[in-house]
Amino acid sequence: MTRTRQVAAMESSAPAGREGVDPQEIGKFDALAEEWWDPQGPMAPLHRQGPARLTFLRDQLRGLGTGAATSVTPLSGIKILDLGCGAGLVSEPLARLGAEVTAIDAAEEVLAVARRHGAEAGLSIDYRNETAEALAAEGLLFDALVSLEVIEHVPDPTAFVAVASALVRPGGVIVLSTLNRTAKSFAMAIVGAEYLLRWLPRGTHSWRRFLKPSEVGQLLRQEGCRVTAAAGLVYNPLDQGWRLSRRDLDVNYILAASKGEESG
Repeated sequence: MTRTRQVAAMESSAPAGREGVDPQEIGKFDALAEEWWDPQGPMAPLHRQGPARLTFLRDQLRGLGTGAATSVTPLSGIKILDLGCGAGLVSEPLARLGAEVTAIDAAEEVLAVARRHGAEAGLSIDYRNETAEALAAEGLLFDALVSLEVIEHVPDPTAFVAVASALVRPGGVIVLSTLNRTAKSFAMAIVGAEYLLRWLPRGTHSWRRFLKPSEVGQLLRQEGCRVTAAAGLVYNPLDQGWRLSRRDLDVNYILAASKGEESG
């Protein structure tokens, strides 16, 4: 297992609601706040994973907006919620592609870095130290919700998917990424990274909390959503890059689901 996979698991630093937040986890992410955007620092592998994930996001979301597919801002006209945004490594590229981005997280120091970095880049992103439940209580709806490497950290994935779905308008899209619960993921994400290579402290991941694509799909179907695309994120040790795979979803994967239209 490469260090990239391990860092990616820490990118989204908090679950949807504060009742599911572990203060020790938040402290860990806050401790990394100032290093998040250093492309040569501990987050360097995560920066290299970005292009593959962004390709998937762009392809799955651009049909919701007004931007031309061939333009530099194909996500124009799309309101996106980045749930568990960390320091904005996903929020910023989405904004550059033209989306109107709201991004929430429970780690305050990480959000401070996100706000500062976004402002320095001249991007208008609505960063909030807020919960998904609070946004839902406001009646907010988004065209799309993106939540990468978060669901495996929450205590109640069913409730997580329910509130995520509640924040997406009918016809909108939910994009989730996580780790598959397979023997291969146990060997790479737990044994390899935490015990053999010691890229992260032991216990960073709980293999039992990993979710199979079929399980995530079932949770989404319960909320009236239909999985429309899925791909594995596969690491290439030769160039230290990542690629999308339609076949290999054994370790980490990303999927998109469409929320059903309300019946008349």
